[in-house]
Amino acid sequence: MRATGIFGQGHDGGRRFRPDTARGVNPLKVPLLDLKAQWAAIEGEVREAVDRVWQSQRFVMGPEVSGFEEEMAAYCECPRAVGVSSGTDALLCSLMALGVGPGDEVITTPFTFFATAGSLRRLGAKPVFVDIDPQTFNIDPHKIEEAITRRTKAIVPVHLFGQCADMDAILEIAARHKLPVVEDAAQAVGATCKGRKAGSMGAVGCFSFFPSKNLGGAGDGGLCTTTDEELADRMITLRDHGQQPQYVHAVVGGNFRLDAIQAAVLRVKLRHLDRWHQARRENAAAHSHRLAGTPVVTPVVAEGNVSIFNQYVIRAPRRDALREHLTRAEIGTAIYYPIPLHLQQCFADLGYREGHLPEAEKAASQVLALPVFPELTAEQIEYVGETIRNFYTAG
Repeated sequence: MRATGIFGQGHDGGRRFRPDTARGVNPLKVPLLDLKAQWAAIEGEVREAVDRVWQSQRFVMGPEVSGFEEEMAAYCECPRAVGVSSGTDALLCSLMALGVGPGDEVITTPFTFFATAGSLRRLGAKPVFVDIDPQTFNIDPHKIEEAITRRTKAIVPVHLFGQCADMDAILEIAARHKLPVVEDAAQAVGATCKGRKAGSMGAVGCFSFFPSKNLGGAGDGGLCTTTDEELADRMITLRDHGQQPQYVHAVVGGNFRLDAIQAAVLRVKLRHLDRWHQARRENAAAHSHRLAGTPVVTPVVAEGNVSIFNQYVIRAPRRDALREHLTRAEIGTAIYYPIPLHLQQCFADLGYREGHLPEAEKAASQVLALPVFPELTAEQIEYVGETIRNFYTAG
């Protein structure tokens, strides 16, 4: 039984759950993510899809990949989708297709997974970091324009934790300065901003299918979406060593191809994705209800946005001590992200120092992700909430 619509009652008819601490036994363990529960529900479908690939013996590209691309294009409400080998390679391939290279500047957020800025550096471009909105953790559009220079080549907002950035404001700035927007939607497949799907609003949308994502594969995988037919064709060429036709290379690309087995697995999971998203939203609402009145700040979803809650991230006073307390209670947590990118050693030459981007730095010291996967039970959510309440009550 999931926590759908249940904020106070578990299977015990409303009595608070308490671990059997007298016997030293805790019957409730709450992992940060439980992919085994997901596997149990779809095992037959996935095995059938993978067997189909083995029967075909077409393991790289082929009909499974093209079928998945068509289905993802429809899901993201975009004309074209290009499957690639990872979310990182989705960024790399799209930036290459847009001509980003040495000497260029690209504006992005410092509060994200490393691949966002790492891909820029691999192309010789300079990441220009802009501070975040303290409520959504996404890039603050009010700070973007002052960071634009004559060298600015693109803007890369990240739809963090499953919620779209403020795309109206970002797209307006980009249009005024004639800059392409690359949506890093690695954590936001299916999220919407005023009815528009993540990945459908900028020049390119970049997705990751790392196993922990809401739409996760059996390994690495990624995808680029675009409304630009010419840009899609360039990315198709670039993902296969730049050859078009075979053995004819006008440009140097990379090996960014998506494996057929990954596509087959993802086609199965895509059929269940919206139901999983809804379960995550319901679990997030249950968490927020239970944590009301505690010192933690629960996630804020901006007006006009629908989040998929790839993560459920709170701001927590005494974060590290709380995390230790939850670990002792066998509740899984994670910190996304403990060091903002502008303070990473590999970007030291960019000249950023502590205090330059205060909102990102503050978030890094406070954020804590709690379990929100679809198969969470009402008892598990109750246990997480009570354990956090007990921590702050005890002082």
